[in-house]
Amino acid sequence: MLHVVYRVGDLDKTIKFYTECLGMKLLRKRDIPEERYTNAFLGYGPEDSHFVVELTYNYGVDKYDIGAGFGHFGIAVEDVAKTVDLVKAKGGKVTREPGPVKGGNTVIAFVEDPDGYKFELLERGPTPEPLCQVMLRVGDLDRAIKFYEKAFGMELLRKRDNPEYKYTIAMMGYGPEDKNVVLELTYNYGVTEYDKGNAYAQIAIGTDDVYKTAEAIKLYGGQITREPGPLPGISTKITACLDPDGWKSVFVDNLDFLKELE
Repeated sequence: MLHVVYRVGDLDKTIKFYTECLGMKLLRKRDIPEERYTNAFLGYGPEDSHFVVELTYNYGVDKYDIGAGFGHFGIAVEDVAKTVDLVKAKGGKVTREPGPVKGGNTVIAFVEDPDGYKFELLERGPTPEPLCQVMLRVGDLDRAIKFYEKAFGMELLRKRDNPEYKYTIAMMGYGPEDKNVVLELTYNYGVTEYDKGNAYAQIAIGTDDVYKTAEAIKLYGGQITREPGPLPGISTKITACLDPDGWKSVFVDNLDFLKELE
């Protein structure tokens, strides 16, 4: 998984929050005036070896609807209480104070960024991938798991049912949770559909062959929204699709991506 893309209403304000409160670094910024948008990439290390966020600012748009389908981003920190104090000191919003997770021992907290995106802070030892989760809600968990396994080649890392709070989660990814970013799929009992809003955009994933990836996606019930091939202007090969719940992903050719970073 390469990066997660979403829209923000004030780029400078968000960059300030992520760098000062969440300890991210601004990796690069690009302005595309002819398309009237600016991107900023932030994370905990270089893009060729870390999962990062790609913020999109569309000229003149200062507000988005996050919707009910998007859940949160997860960040592993060594001291949750300390991070929360920092967020408070900088005027950030804490929506859940530090404490053990329901029915477990991991210390967590929730904070919100200036646009209202939620971040779950998870207390963990040093990790190569601090930006460690993207949580999305789905209407049929088994269908979603099967799709991400078959079409995206992910592994089901673990599944946990929480009948007391009426939800089930599945952690999907390309390697163990303590060293890799995971996609956390949440199924809330009886809820089959969510309003996705217009704020969260997509996850980008690297592939050795966008054409084969597109075939696999079609085969396992995904919908291709951009046929595989090079992007105009930068010749990076991509393909884009929707999963059975309508969540978007973009696959990027690995070699082309590294060239783009150079």
